[in-house]
Amino acid sequence: MRIFFTGGSGKAGRHAIPVLKAAGHTIVNADRAPLGLDGVDDLNVDLTDGGQVWNALTMIGNLGELDGEAPPRFDAVVHFAATPRILIEPDDATYRNNVLSTYNVIEAAVKLGIPKVIFASSETTYGICFARGELKPDYVPVDEDHPTVPHDSYGMSKVTGEVIGRSFQARSGTDIYGLRINNVIEPHEYKRDFPAYVENPDLRRRNIFAYIDARDLGHAVERCLRTDGLGYRVFNIANADPSVDLTSAEIAERWYGGVPMRREMGERETFYDITRAREELGFEPKYSWREELGRT
Repeated sequence: MRIFFTGGSGKAGRHAIPVLKAAGHTIVNADRAPLGLDGVDDLNVDLTDGGQVWNALTMIGNLGELDGEAPPRFDAVVHFAATPRILIEPDDATYRNNVLSTYNVIEAAVKLGIPKVIFASSETTYGICFARGELKPDYVPVDEDHPTVPHDSYGMSKVTGEVIGRSFQARSGTDIYGLRINNVIEPHEYKRDFPAYVENPDLRRRNIFAYIDARDLGHAVERCLRTDGLGYRVFNIANADPSVDLTSAEIAERWYGGVPMRREMGERETFYDITRAREELGFEPKYSWREELGRT
């Protein structure tokens, strides 16, 4: 496929794009900073400017495409670009940047007839990550039906992005899939960070004790590209195991006392339920922090 990928130079994108490239896709990376990966075309685009977005999606991706009769249409858009969390910009700037860019990208993709849009939503939509004090889930494991009432500008922008996606899908019939991505972990971060999580599991409470390997996130995007006909859908995206060295029962007893448990869980199963992504996309995470640290 010919893919327009926004934010491909960021923490998630720089690992997801190589997975897609290895699968044979042609990629234009729309970002304010270049990725610099051989075989991937970089384009500097201000995604909060609707005119720039429209132009970027209708122009050639590289000089080699000059020999074609017209700029080839993109087969899919993957929208990862965003201010990635709170406390980077003022709250209103975070909200404005994320909402405007998502609106511009999805609107242009739909009006240009691009048949598949995949956009990054977030674990923060559930409200737990950036709440003041401790906010517990309404139930566990947390699935996509859990209420989304964020307490912060970033989570609010992601909920708004989901509304944008649902609205454009309803009017167009385009497949638009939102990925509620958990805490993204790069390969080098296992040895750097996870020993502290083993020592002090409280560090992972705000992430619902979950994580997603950046390479597995690329795999999730690839599964979305290969899965047609779902209309509008949101998916929790995480690795299969918790990010701490405790069993599911130990986590539930220590942090989720009094929280309803919707079903029995595996011995070491993520509390960030990925059942839907497994069943509807065929997503199966390949990596585990235990294997990366030799603690299997």
